[in-house]
Amino acid sequence: MNSRVMRWSRRNGTSGEVIIKNISCWGLTMDDQRFLYIVGDDKVTRCRMGETNETVVAGDNGYNDRLNQLNFPTYVFVDREYSVYVSDKNNHRVMKWMKDAKEGIIVVGGRGEGNDLTQLSQPRGIFVDQMGTLYVADYENDRVMRWYKGETQGDVIAGGKGIGEQANQLSRPEGLSFDRHGNLYVADCINNRVQRFSIEK
Repeated sequence: MNSRVMRWSRRNGTSGEVIIKNISCWGLTMDDQRFLYIVGDDKVTRCRMGETNETVVAGDNGYNDRLNQLNFPTYVFVDREYSVYVSDKNNHRVMKWMKDAKEGIIVVGGRGEGNDLTQLSQPRGIFVDQMGTLYVADYENDRVMRWYKGETQGDVIAGGKGIGEQANQLSRPEGLSFDRHGNLYVADCINNRVQRFSIEK
């Protein structure tokens, strides 16, 4: 493993620049203040571009399922209030840490591993829209789930038809994103493809 974060310029994409060394890194994102949020080991850290000082914003209390812990987190999303959402893979839940919080809140999942509409199985990519609706790539369940803000039960918006390679199936979805028209893009890992879905709100 290279254990680093790299940056490539869009103007000169032929050679990258190492901006953080010696770091265990799974997922990352950047907020509108140019702070980089990095998922690694049992925590999420934040650092400003060009600086080496890191601040823990979630976890870093060992691998377990208490509200101040994470168990192999994978992806991170930061909203406009700088709350940090983390897909807590081995706890089968998505956690939210408000800015400067010492422990998180279980937003979805956390009811054991499973395929019920209240459960997740090793969640990966996450996205939160401006209305607070949460979208999760539910990896082992081969589906993408949507939870409206405050709801305890989600609905399947892509996949969920069993593992497979048909247009309505996913095989271990990893990452997800939306374009400005509301189309959902899913990294369909085992099928080696990116799928696009038109989602009704």
